[in-house]
Amino acid sequence: MKTAYRTSLPRLGLENAEPKGRELLERAKKQLGMIPNLYAAMANAPEALDTYLYGYERFRKESGFTPAEQEVVFLTISYENGCDYCMAAHSTIADTRSGVPRAVTEAIRAGTEIGDPRLRALSEFTRAMLNERGRPDQEDVHSFLQAGFTEKQILDVVLAIAVKTISNYTNHIFETPVDAPFKGREWKPADAAPRQVRSASTSAQVR
Repeated sequence: MKTAYRTSLPRLGLENAEPKGRELLERAKKQLGMIPNLYAAMANAPEALDTYLYGYERFRKESGFTPAEQEVVFLTISYENGCDYCMAAHSTIADTRSGVPRAVTEAIRAGTEIGDPRLRALSEFTRAMLNERGRPDQEDVHSFLQAGFTEKQILDVVLAIAVKTISNYTNHIFETPVDAPFKGREWKPADAAPRQVRSASTSAQVR
């Protein structure tokens, strides 16, 4: 059995990050009142943190998705990637800021079907884009558009996947501990039910 790699790089703070990283961490602390452990990890490569923060902000401000829809996209990607940290963080944001119905968040966390038709279509399309490596089929796109989304927003889902790939993969190699504000929504892949991934070559449980 393979052993997962864990980096030896430390999480950085204002006292030991290089100038560009320190600038980004200072900005985060000013905006959030804290430096999330994810940002402290990513500060080892300030170019990665800068790219993540820029893409995240653009998705939030310009995607045309509502805050609740944005959270569904981020939660779906983080679920598929098995990211403990981002599942906890985005579940907390879903509960406290984005207005996601609790039943929707719980369905994503459990790997079960979302009751809300529009949010279900969004989650399923996001999953298809991720698991089919950006090659959705006509049925995937038709369902997405029929739910009221646009072709432009297909690219916004691509942006969200790019952003969450940076954070999810960083968390994997750092085994990033969940920050105290997100502890109440901790999640592990084992919490989710087995779910068949729609793919020509794979049928897998949550990783």
